[in-house]
Amino acid sequence: MARGWAAQSSFDATLVSGADHHARARTALSEAFKGWALVVPTGGSKAHNNDAEYDFRPGSDFAYLTGHYEPDAVLVLFPAGSGHEATLYLRPRADRSKPEFFTSYHGELWTGPRLTLAQQQARLGVLCADLVDLTDALAKLDPHYTAVLRGLDDQVDTALPAAQSKEASRDGELAQALAELRLVKNEWEIQQLDDAISTTLRGFADVVRALPADQPSPERLVEGVFGLRARLDGNAVGYCTIAAAGAHACTLHWACNTGICRPGELLLLDAGVENAHLYTADITRTFPISGEFTPAQRQIYDIVYAAQQAGIAAIKPGVRWSTVARACTRVLAEGLARLDILPVPPKQALRSDNQTHRRWTLHGFGHMLGLDVHDCTHARKEIYRSGKLNAGYVLTVEPGLYFQPDDELVPPRYRGIGVRIEDNILVTDEGCRVLSRALPSEPEALLAWMRELRAQPAALLQDTQLV
Repeated sequence: MARGWAAQSSFDATLVSGADHHARARTALSEAFKGWALVVPTGGSKAHNNDAEYDFRPGSDFAYLTGHYEPDAVLVLFPAGSGHEATLYLRPRADRSKPEFFTSYHGELWTGPRLTLAQQQARLGVLCADLVDLTDALAKLDPHYTAVLRGLDDQVDTALPAAQSKEASRDGELAQALAELRLVKNEWEIQQLDDAISTTLRGFADVVRALPADQPSPERLVEGVFGLRARLDGNAVGYCTIAAAGAHACTLHWACNTGICRPGELLLLDAGVENAHLYTADITRTFPISGEFTPAQRQIYDIVYAAQQAGIAAIKPGVRWSTVARACTRVLAEGLARLDILPVPPKQALRSDNQTHRRWTLHGFGHMLGLDVHDCTHARKEIYRSGKLNAGYVLTVEPGLYFQPDDELVPPRYRGIGVRIEDNILVTDEGCRVLSRALPSEPEALLAWMRELRAQPAALLQDTQLV
C-alpha cells in the first residue's frame, strides 16, 4: 500500500495573511495573564445525525489567536520569563508512508492532505507540535495557575477539571479578556469585514435579481440564492439567513424560511457572509417584493429609516451605548405616536418605568460585530452595553417596527408589517463610517436599486469570477 505512488507536489507554506495580527493578539493576551498557563482549544466537528457531521467552524477566540482553521487543535501559552511561549498542538501530515493515511478517519485518503508540522509552523508563525503530545503537556501544567477556555474540547476540560476557587474565576477572566481584546478592530480586521460586507452586498443583489416581482416564490429561494453567493465568494453564511416575507417579518428570528414571497408584501432579508478569515457581515434590508411600497408600508419604513439615521448620527468615540439606543427609540416612539398607535405620549412611553413602545420595537438597537455575528458577548457590561464607544469598535444599528397580524391595538392596515434596517458601523476617531453604505437604504434609492437590478439579465451570479 505504501509503494508505487508518484512524488507529491510541494505545499504552499507561506506566512498566512494576518499572521502579524495573530501574533499581536497572543502578546496582548500574555500580558494580561503573567505567570499563568493559558489553554485555548478550537473544538472539533459536531454530529449532525448518526455519523454525518456539520461543517467544522473554528472557535472564534482560537482563530483570533492563531489563524489556523482545522479541527481539534489546541493553543497553549506556557509561562516563560515575563511572558509566554506559544505552542500550537495540531494533527500533522499523515502521508502514504503511514498507516493512518489509509486506516484512520483523519487520514489524508479520507479528508485530504495536511501540512507537516514544519510547514504549519512556517505558515502560521507559531511553534507547532503533534496533537498526540497534548495530553502530556497538559499534565505538566500547574492546575492552580492554569486558565482554560472551556466548553470547546471535552479532552481538555477533562484533563484540566474546573476548580471551585481562584482558578475557576480565571477561566471566566480568560473568556472575558479575549472578548475585550476583540472589541477594537485593527486595520487587518476591518479589511476582513469590508470583504465580508462586499460579498454580502453581492448576495443581496443576487436575491433581488432572482426574486420575481409579479408572482409568488418561496422564501427558500431567497435563502438558497444568498447561500450560493456566501459559499462561492466566502466561507459560508455567518448565521442562519432570515428570509421573512409578509407577516413572518414580525418574528424576529424567522429562520425556517418555509413561507411564500408574495407581490404586494415586504421581504425582510437579514443575512451576512462569513469571509475566508471567518469575519462576518450582518445586514438587513426590508424591500417590497413587487418593487413598490404600499402607502402603509412606506409609512412604517420611513419611521424605521429615520430612527436608524438618528442612531448612526449619534455614534462617535466617547458616546455611551445607551445614547445611541435613545436616539433610535425616540424616533420610533414619536413615529408610533404619529400613527396613533402609541397609547401614551412618547416621553412617557420612553420612561424606564413605562416602555410601552417596546410592544412594537421588541429589541435593542444593535450589537458588536466581528468573528461572531454577536461579537464579544463575554466582555464586561461596563465596557460594552453599559459603557462608551471607542474608535475601532464595529457594531450594527438595526432598529425595527413589528406589527403582529393579531394585534388589535394596531389599525388593520399596519397589521402583519415588519420592517428592520441594519447596517454595519465602524467607530472612527472623527465619528463613524457606515461600512455597508454601498447597499441603499434610503427608500427612493432602495427602489431605484431594485429597478436597476431587475432590468439586468436574469443571471444568478453576476460580478463573479468562477475560476
